[in-house]
Amino acid sequence: MKYYHLAHVVHENAKKYAEDEAIKVRNESTGLWHSISWNEFSNKVMMIAGAMCHIGIKYKDNIGIYSQNMAECLYVDFGAFANRAVMVPMYATSSIPQISYIINETEIELLFVGEQWQYDNAYLVQQESRFLKQIVIFDSKVIKNEKDRTSLYFDEFCSPKMRNSEDMLTVEKRMKEVKETDLAHIIYTSGTTGESKGVMLSHNNYLKVCHTHDVRLNYLPKRFLSICFLPMTHIFEKAWSIYCIHKGCTLAISFDPREIQTYLKEVRPEAMCSVPRFWEKVYAGVQEKIDSYPSLLKNIFLDALKTGKKHNLDYRNKSKKAPWGTRIKFHLYNATVYKILKKQIGIERGLIFPTAGAALSERINVFLQSVNIPIIYGYGLTETTATVSCFPQIGFEMGTVGKIMPETEVRIGENNEILVRGESVTQGYYKKPEATKEAFTEDGYFRTGDAGKLTEENGIILTERIKDLYKTSNGKYIAPQQLEGRLTDDKYIDNAIIIADQRKYVSALIIPAFEELKTFADQNNISYDSIEELIQKDQIIELFNTRIKAMQNEFATYEQIKRFELLSEPFTIQSGELTNTLKMKRAFITNKYQEIINKMYTD
Repeated sequence: MKYYHLAHVVHENAKKYAEDEAIKVRNESTGLWHSISWNEFSNKVMMIAGAMCHIGIKYKDNIGIYSQNMAECLYVDFGAFANRAVMVPMYATSSIPQISYIINETEIELLFVGEQWQYDNAYLVQQESRFLKQIVIFDSKVIKNEKDRTSLYFDEFCSPKMRNSEDMLTVEKRMKEVKETDLAHIIYTSGTTGESKGVMLSHNNYLKVCHTHDVRLNYLPKRFLSICFLPMTHIFEKAWSIYCIHKGCTLAISFDPREIQTYLKEVRPEAMCSVPRFWEKVYAGVQEKIDSYPSLLKNIFLDALKTGKKHNLDYRNKSKKAPWGTRIKFHLYNATVYKILKKQIGIERGLIFPTAGAALSERINVFLQSVNIPIIYGYGLTETTATVSCFPQIGFEMGTVGKIMPETEVRIGENNEILVRGESVTQGYYKKPEATKEAFTEDGYFRTGDAGKLTEENGIILTERIKDLYKTSNGKYIAPQQLEGRLTDDKYIDNAIIIADQRKYVSALIIPAFEELKTFADQNNISYDSIEELIQKDQIIELFNTRIKAMQNEFATYEQIKRFELLSEPFTIQSGELTNTLKMKRAFITNKYQEIINKMYTD
């Protein structure tokens, strides 16, 4: 397959696929989806490219985008690539200080924004920034500030008056001069442990990712329908979307991630990349249904799980033919139980569901594989343009995050740190030479900050995040992610953070799954006037105490949770506990809940 530079790939696909569907977009008012063809996609990109040139965008200029997922995000990305400019995506949930920091460090003059909230924040930043000159607004319903005389709506920016023949000739000249070494994106890390850093990703990084995924995922059809669920700012979704465009696939744009269950049933996608949290919720929902079934149905479902595990993991995954009886039962269940389950979610047409970004518990992974949901579990970072390793179609090892990607070098360094080298790895951090130097070994391996080990089959086993490793006052090391992952397997636990660093024992702050908890209270005639009152009830505390004890058998005594506190409010981005990629800000949380934490060690 020929690998087109990102400045050309949309237009080359338009030549091949013309009026075929490239993008699906939902009208949030009517609930109807409409199609955008490859020709239309190509034309939009060139209109944007011409307008960018017209207002003075030059080679190597940085352009910002601050929006939720929209088709316009794709138009702008590829319009910038045509000008050899660099896109700097910002999460739609980013605060004013966060976008101000990025805009000023990257000296952004042109910023595209999504809706009212992003516009309002951007306009305030513009008043203080000596760099930001032009805001372009995607949503025509946004009400501009009465003093705003410069911002344009997207339709205005795309209008013929914003480009002329000279602009288009300049764009075409730039497209002929593109190089694989040109920067494509500067993507800022979430900053869980310090100042956010801009990861510089070149076109070559993405082209290499397209190549390695073609090799690893060679069983996929040439084209398929994928839904963009994660924010396009996230490297996982960004790299996957570019890969899908490279293959000529159709991308359905998920505007509001909270509505993904609705979107899935409307679109019925064949692919979707997601973080494990999505599948954790699927698993919890299925387990709840199983628990509610009468004994006959429950036994049928449990046998379907047992059969699927035997067929898919014990035989098919090992390239072995399952016994005749197992094959018959598997195909029967695949046409009934598994199909019904997947249809209820909206994924019955699924070909591949890449999953990464956090730990996926083996229990949930086995369940998903057993009901024939094609999960491809993997591992990667922004600095590696996403995928370092992922499951092959068959021959994957449970307990790992997959096999190392083709043409990617991985070794284990000091403190069991995973080190990565290859053409998908960043050249460094924007305007941060010291941080860049610290991030690489002398022979060019990137230091991931994750500890792990390699298997004989070229797989990677993650053990812990080195910076998050806790040491108790008794000198024992605790990997909090393992405990937290085990806790959130439980249907009554939405989130949890482990406390252990320099403490005499392990404790936890737990966010209950409030709807499940309310159901439990109703079923057990527990009266309450508020969530705060409910989580203090003796029956509720005993429920969590019993379930936490039962799920800790696999951990050493010093790793087990001795005390816990239930919190009445979830961790959110807005309240500061979570990053834009939904990772916990441990220092912030422990500081915010210091009084509650201290109480667990003094009572």
